[in-house]
Amino acid sequence: THQGAAPVTSEDHILGNPNAPIIIIEYSDTECPYCKTYHATLQRIIEEYGRSGTVAWVYRHFPLAAVHDKAPKEAEATECAAELGGEASFWRYLDRIFSITPSNNNLDPKLLPTIATDIGLDRSAFERCLKSGKHAAKIEAMIADAGRAGATGTPHTVILVAGNQLPLEGAQPYGSLRSVIE
Repeated sequence: THQGAAPVTSEDHILGNPNAPIIIIEYSDTECPYCKTYHATLQRIIEEYGRSGTVAWVYRHFPLAAVHDKAPKEAEATECAAELGGEASFWRYLDRIFSITPSNNNLDPKLLPTIATDIGLDRSAFERCLKSGKHAAKIEAMIADAGRAGATGTPHTVILVAGNQLPLEGAQPYGSLRSVIE
């Protein structure tokens, strides 16, 4: 049975107002082509509804290692970016991965430190963090949370509204998300 998504806390990566009446929790894999498309859709939703404080986006890792064995390390890379540069760096790093990955496990791992320097992080500190594997347990915990939330693939979305959890499978088109929000 699905217990649902874990409650949103200050440990989460949140874009927008954490007290927004509508919170979109996305479980995502940086090597999933549908996640790449959906990332742009959610950016558009936040542009449209985030400024007013109506919608917030919570990003949680759900790397499907059986299909994309590079995805867990990429997830760790985003956490290293957050550790070294805060939330803004997490989102910049994530945006950059999604903009450059060819998807389907085709991003060259050598690019991970390059992305870090591209967004202004110290390369050696980033490389040390990534090599240490210190964020692997956090990723594992998010994978377990995704399972409890009913995710079987990526992207998996849970919309929190008025105390209810509305699960949505797959890369929902902009129009569908918008109609749910409205």
